[in-house]
Amino acid sequence: MTTPQYLPVRSRPMRGAVPLMQHEEFARRCGLHPELVRRYVALGLVDAVRDADGALWFAPSQVNAVARLLRLRATLPLNSAALGLVVDLLDRITELETLLRIRGRTEPVRPRTATRQSTRSDQERSTRWT
Repeated sequence: MTTPQYLPVRSRPMRGAVPLMQHEEFARRCGLHPELVRRYVALGLVDAVRDADGALWFAPSQVNAVARLLRLRATLPLNSAALGLVVDLLDRITELETLLRIRGRTEPVRPRTATRQSTRSDQERSTRWT
């Protein structure tokens, strides 16, 4: 009796407990050409893991990151390199707004110390524009 021979099967890398998607499957889910996905990885816009063979694997959460890139690209006239800067700035703004919200809950709001005296010209301007 001979033992059955099995074909080699690529194992799926895991990030924590989340299975990763292969490059072609990821590109299909995003609706992009695989070369464009590779370009986004090279620019650092999308996170990927390389296995021992050099193949790219993606977390399912990266589909949302690509959707964000596509929305930005559709609404703003940006090239791929500028997308990275815009995404970094938007992430930083979100981080700072979150810190402000947390700080606002823990620290009392201080009243303004220096208030400017309104002059006659300020009053005239306000009535002129209303």
